[in-house]
Amino acid sequence: MAWYCYLAYFIAGLFLANGVPHFVHGISGERFQSPFASPPAVGESSPLVNVIWGMVNFLIGYVLIFTIGDFACGFTLDVLMAGLGILVAAVGLALQFGRVRGS
Repeated sequence: MAWYCYLAYFIAGLFLANGVPHFVHGISGERFQSPFASPPAVGESSPLVNVIWGMVNFLIGYVLIFTIGDFACGFTLDVLMAGLGILVAAVGLALQFGRVRGS
C-alpha cells in the first residue's frame, strides 16, 4: 500500500480522537472548548456546536479511513497507524484541556 494511505489513517485517528470530547460534552448538555469559541480552543462553545463539531470530526475520520486505500481491520499496519493517531491526539488533548480547564 502507498505511504500516503498510512498517513491518511494516522490523520483519521487524530480526527476520531478529537471528536470524542466534543461529542460527549455536547450530548451531555455541557459547554466545552472548540475552535469556534472566543478565544479559539480556550473559550467554550454551546453543546449544540460541540455535537456538530464532534460529528464533523467523526465524518472526516471515517472518510479518510474508508475512501483512501483498502483499510484492513485486525492486527495490521492500517489499524496501528490509526491507533497511533488516536494516541497522539489523546495525549495532546489531555495536556491542552488539562491546562485550559485547570485540572
